[in-house]
Amino acid sequence: MPPESTPYRFGDLLARARQSWVNEMAKRLTLRGYSEYRRSDAATMRLLADRSFAIGELGEVLGVTRQAARKVVDQLEARGLARTERDATDARQLNVVLSPEGRRYSAAVTAVIMELNEEVVRRFEPEQLLAVDSALRAVIFDGSLRERVERSIPPPGQ
Repeated sequence: MPPESTPYRFGDLLARARQSWVNEMAKRLTLRGYSEYRRSDAATMRLLADRSFAIGELGEVLGVTRQAARKVVDQLEARGLARTERDATDARQLNVVLSPEGRRYSAAVTAVIMELNEEVVRRFEPEQLLAVDSALRAVIFDGSLRERVERSIPPPGQ
């Protein structure tokens, strides 16, 4: 009987690649003076750089519960990166706003992400990059998330 082949473990590789990316983000941000990088910082800081968000709305955009978003916001506030303020038109709503230090941190996070993206892109020929992009899109099983990705992240070369 022939030996069974080991199945390709794409999910394991993807998880390890993500962990490596997060570790590299933390290392590079530490070199820029920001040693308290959290996994949620990349998406959160980039969103808040554009505008304020109500806590529930931030959770929705991040794909987490309102309670999880509140925890992220609490951590940002504790680190002096953001504050909450009552909405001007609805006093029940709390909006999250970056502090001046939060704006600087957001710029550093964005710069590191751009550096890493550029370094990764340089490792591939254009057709290889298209194949990698296609593979990553194929593992986005959630339809609404897939739609958001299609709207916001164009394939390479577009």
